[in-house]
Amino acid sequence: MASEGKLHVVMFPWLAFGHVIPFLELSKFIAQKGRRVSFISTPRNIQRLPKLPPNLASLINLVKLPLPLVPNLPENAEATMDVRTEDIPYLKKVFDGLEAGLSQFLQNSPADWNLYDFAPHWLPPIAAKLGVSRAFFFIINAWFMATFGPSASTMVDGSDPRTLPEHFSVPLKCIPFTTNLAYRPYEIKWIRGATKVNASGVSDMHRLGSVIMGSDAIVIRDCNELEPLWLNLLEELHQKLVIPAASCPRRHWLDCKNKGSVVYVALGSEVTLTQNDVTELALGLELSGLPFFWALRKPPGLAGSGSVELPEGFLERTKDRGFVWTSWAPQLRILSHGSVGGFLTHCGWSSTIEGLTLGHPLIMLPFLVDQGLNALVLAEKKVGREVQRHEGDGSFTRNSVAEALRLVMAFDGEGRTCRNKATEISKIFTDKNRQDRYLDQFVEYLENHRAFVQKT
Repeated sequence: MASEGKLHVVMFPWLAFGHVIPFLELSKFIAQKGRRVSFISTPRNIQRLPKLPPNLASLINLVKLPLPLVPNLPENAEATMDVRTEDIPYLKKVFDGLEAGLSQFLQNSPADWNLYDFAPHWLPPIAAKLGVSRAFFFIINAWFMATFGPSASTMVDGSDPRTLPEHFSVPLKCIPFTTNLAYRPYEIKWIRGATKVNASGVSDMHRLGSVIMGSDAIVIRDCNELEPLWLNLLEELHQKLVIPAASCPRRHWLDCKNKGSVVYVALGSEVTLTQNDVTELALGLELSGLPFFWALRKPPGLAGSGSVELPEGFLERTKDRGFVWTSWAPQLRILSHGSVGGFLTHCGWSSTIEGLTLGHPLIMLPFLVDQGLNALVLAEKKVGREVQRHEGDGSFTRNSVAEALRLVMAFDGEGRTCRNKATEISKIFTDKNRQDRYLDQFVEYLENHRAFVQKT
């Protein structure tokens, strides 16, 4: 049951830092407004968080819930960056083991609101029983959620044909405006995993539908200036209030200097590249002739004979214009550097926001569930170009990588268009007054719709 004192919000992100950081940034804003936040994650993930600003430390309680032991995971694996892509279902299984600990915390620490991610399908009924108001914080965007179907209930019980991967190859019939947004043939395999029961015991589709159904509202990392039609559609599909919370960027890094000629290359913490992917991407960078900084993550479990390697002689041949970094990289700091002029990205929503916030045109190479749709929308907005893939198997070549790089990084023609469009969109993300207005409205909603207010 909620208290009638200072607003208390409990935040519970999924175990991926592309999710953890947006939850933390939203927590900071809530705390800046004088409200209390309990931010819950695992011990190692809490340790890896950026240090809280001194003025907010007393208002944000970092709560550590230990993970139970589960086979098939490396030691100390507490986030997607610690495992291979194929092992993420096991991470979801161990995540579900936090149910008892979180339930106990909510019982002992009265809260007004619980904001959670897509994964804890078991959490909404627990919070509801305790009289805690509930919101699903979707850290991606409106168009991606809208493509999953006409209602949360059909996502849970699988009664709608959209739950079959093949139906994702065409736009949703209930969309009232013209769009070609759908998964391409080689992307169907990316969505197939979301619709089927995995090693965790449930499908991602079931998880998403359950948290939507159990929520009083949907909070989304999007804004009307970017996609008003899709935000309105979400409200119609799910018959719930959709609250845009803007992009939640980390503004203290927004000190971008004049744009330069270096390409920053990073494909996120959840993508496991094959040897062919690494080879073609490396040789494409070499073939482009452009300076580059490549944050190449090698996930745990790929050491030794299973490891992917850079092409022989690549580092020597590109040493005068390229740099390969193989551990964690401070992405926003790199993107903010004056020498960076473009971003080769997987189109994860967090990375996309970071790149566009700094006005960088995008070279897009999607690999996972939402990324292909993001690339299609962003290509339509002319902020970049997607690396061409084979329609059948989705493979790409060094030539297609080099071509996309040269076109986007050029200072004339298509390159100039991409730079100009990226600069236009950056104004949406860097308008502090607009961002604060969205977030103020969000906090005001939380304040005015606490459980104890609803019961009086």
